[in-house]
Amino acid sequence: MAGGGDGPLRVGFVVYGELDERSGGYLYDRRLVDHLRGRGLDVDVISLPERRYRRAIATNATPGLVDRLRACDVVVQDAFCHPSVVLCNRRLRDTPVIALVHYLRSAATRRPWRGGTTATARMRVWTVTALERAYLRGVDGYIHNSSATRGAVAALVGTPSAELHDVVAPPAGDRLGTGRSPSAEHLRGEPFRVVFVGNVTPRKGVKTLIQGLARIDAPWELRVVGDTAVDPECVADARTLAKRRGVAEAVSFLGRVDDERLREELRDAHVLAVPSRYEPFGIVYLEGMAFGLPAIAAARGGAEEFVNDTNGALIPPEDPAAVADAIEPLIRDRDRLGRMSRAARETFERHPNWEDTCDRIRRFLAGVADRPDRYQ
Repeated sequence: MAGGGDGPLRVGFVVYGELDERSGGYLYDRRLVDHLRGRGLDVDVISLPERRYRRAIATNATPGLVDRLRACDVVVQDAFCHPSVVLCNRRLRDTPVIALVHYLRSAATRRPWRGGTTATARMRVWTVTALERAYLRGVDGYIHNSSATRGAVAALVGTPSAELHDVVAPPAGDRLGTGRSPSAEHLRGEPFRVVFVGNVTPRKGVKTLIQGLARIDAPWELRVVGDTAVDPECVADARTLAKRRGVAEAVSFLGRVDDERLREELRDAHVLAVPSRYEPFGIVYLEGMAFGLPAIAAARGGAEEFVNDTNGALIPPEDPAAVADAIEPLIRDRDRLGRMSRAARETFERHPNWEDTCDRIRRFLAGVADRPDRYQ
């Protein structure tokens, strides 16, 4: 621990790769680092190489890593990095370590669409669960992105939620600003436009979305906004599915776009639909709500904390019928769409912004480091 009372609080921030990645977790990390630096804290971003799970354990032996962590007053670790630091942390007896938990890797590994039932898959589940539990039991506190994540952590470590030394600090949806409330003319526009925002991977549910929309006997258009290079096989499967269902002309894959183009897509849409198999929180739903878009969201994870039947719908994993049941009534009843649009915007306005969220974390870290004078 850096120790002493002179100079700004020194925070170590451990992540895989670079903070400019486009996922919601990296957006959260980047916002937090920028906030802490903006308030005068000395933040050392410690970028570790992302490796296959078992190989990542070798990162614990990186020369100089423990010394670099010890030089900090408090260390925040993106918990996704846990195999790379779980052994290092045992040597940081005088430096408090906080796990920033976006989601549990063990929970994702246990899901049937990821693990399968082979002996190898079962061994992987056991390994990830055991190592993640050991990591989380060895830290000094937690930052959770949702109450759902907090509950999952408590269950894994075997401690009641109320006894955790932690803070729940949900992501915000104000990164893109806000759009005008949709006009009556826009709400009644044809064709009905659905926007999907996210990396095009199996977990995000784009194939479920296409299957659900294909059930609807009314004009619609789907705009898929997100990286198509992460899983080219998934993209190819989605395109093939759209052709097979006879809706290929209604589905557009735009790839990654800049923020201004994303704002345009959100302004032009009627609903945002990302029926993921699981979302630890779902920043994208709030970003859509900032533009008055009802959210067709994952039923599993943190979205249930702010998405409901007044501002969207919660979709069980891989349930095309539920997608159709959620969207078709909005196509046919634009007054209902208008009510849900207004409710979505109100949900966004009630939600904490990034400044609120990061300030909550900053004050939590002050208490952990036992130096509240640094945060006045």
